[in-house]
Amino acid sequence: MHYAFVINGRHDKAFIEDEVKAQLKDVRIDYQIYKTASEGDATRFVKIYCDFHPDDEVCFVACGGTGTLSEVVNGVIGSRNKSVALLAYGSGNNFPLSFPGRNFRSVKDMLEGETLQSDVIKCNNDYAINVINLGFDSMAAFFGAQYILEGKDKPYLRGTVRSIFFNRFNNYRIIVDGERMSRGTTMFCTIANASYYGQNYKCAPYAKVDDGHMDVEVNRSTTLLTFVLMYRHFKDGHHVENAFCRRRMKFKNARHVELSSKSLIYLCVDGELVASRHFDINLIDKAVTLRLPAKKED
Repeated sequence: MHYAFVINGRHDKAFIEDEVKAQLKDVRIDYQIYKTASEGDATRFVKIYCDFHPDDEVCFVACGGTGTLSEVVNGVIGSRNKSVALLAYGSGNNFPLSFPGRNFRSVKDMLEGETLQSDVIKCNNDYAINVINLGFDSMAAFFGAQYILEGKDKPYLRGTVRSIFFNRFNNYRIIVDGERMSRGTTMFCTIANASYYGQNYKCAPYAKVDDGHMDVEVNRSTTLLTFVLMYRHFKDGHHVENAFCRRRMKFKNARHVELSSKSLIYLCVDGELVASRHFDINLIDKAVTLRLPAKKED
């Protein structure tokens, strides 16, 4: 087995390489390190590597956040004898929260772990392994990115506040396995393969990456007061069981989702913004071999 450590090369992530190299001193494996140069570079590297080594057994270790993991997954789709692991160095580290009791920063635990055949979500020509979301929360990410470019402090908090006030009423056509789930305006929608997104919000408490379906939740628009009352339930993942929240949302386990709108939809695909007026979203069964860290006994 060859291990290719794909490290997020952003300047504020420079510490990752040092930490990974320090851990590699204590293990004996065949490995290489690749630092990304720009957005999308991890996908390009993995695709090229797979093309030149089609039959080699390789584990690509994403060293970064969910975005780095997603890029590696997009690169490995369709390749033989390839697996994906994660050393979690992201700001939120949402994906590991779906696998409690596992240390996603330990090379040793990763090597001693187990594999799982994970589903992925195909969204037009991109793939997601964690969560796709749209509505006020994806627009919060859109505005947050704008505030970063403008040099504003607390950009994502500013973006969230702006979106809560001005993007709770969205006109989407949402078709889930042939059923129209959007009536009137929509506050937000999540299409989940795993459980957490954003700042550790448990959007899909029952989602599992190998259960053969997406967990789809559509929340209709509400008043600001109602949104505030629902907020804490969304944070902890209790909204699914809460009667007050359930009256304002629809749930469905699904294989196919179609999103459309007369205006551009800004969609967050594993945290990365993409824009279109139409998205065709499908679950792909057992598309990626995921290498999980060893689970610690309680």
